[in-house]
Amino acid sequence: MIAHVIGELSVVEADHVVIDVGGIGYKVYAPLSVIAELPKPGAKLKLFTYTHVKEDAITLYGFADTEQQNTFELLLTVTGVGPKVALNILSVLPVESIVEAISRDDYLSLNRVPGVGNKMAQRIVLELKEKMATLAWVERAKKAAAPAEHAVVQDVVEGLVALGYDRQAARRAAEQAISSATDKKDTSEVLRLALKRLTQ
Repeated sequence: MIAHVIGELSVVEADHVVIDVGGIGYKVYAPLSVIAELPKPGAKLKLFTYTHVKEDAITLYGFADTEQQNTFELLLTVTGVGPKVALNILSVLPVESIVEAISRDDYLSLNRVPGVGNKMAQRIVLELKEKMATLAWVERAKKAAAPAEHAVVQDVVEGLVALGYDRQAARRAAEQAISSATDKKDTSEVLRLALKRLTQ
């Protein structure tokens, strides 16, 4: 497998580039987000690559960094997701947004990608949620989930204040409750646990 290609950028097209390495031109397909940031032809370029082998072709896919590469390879493990769809996903969404969508069960964000229907978006979330935990960027997934938890805490605090509780005490109870909640995105569960703490 070719892990990366370093050479002179020779040609830039809408969906691929050609990199000249010692007189040999390597055609490398890349996400639009990568192509949009490329230097002018003639500049030296390094792309991390994934080698896709079929009976009738060997195709290279290139990425700006290993996170993009890992995400591409992970997407290929999902039933029904081929290189073209995986490349489309990385063209529309940065890695952080993909991780966030999977962490938050956000099918709609994935559904925006050409070639990704509702069923495929759901499969991506279901099949990758656990696999994500094995990757080096698991901390990014945790950070991506944080905004959703923050919103739940805010909702619970406002609910408790509406019931007559002091805001500071309500926030403390909500933060303690979400740390012990089974489903940290379930506002009703977090509210129930927070009320239990306030009435103890």
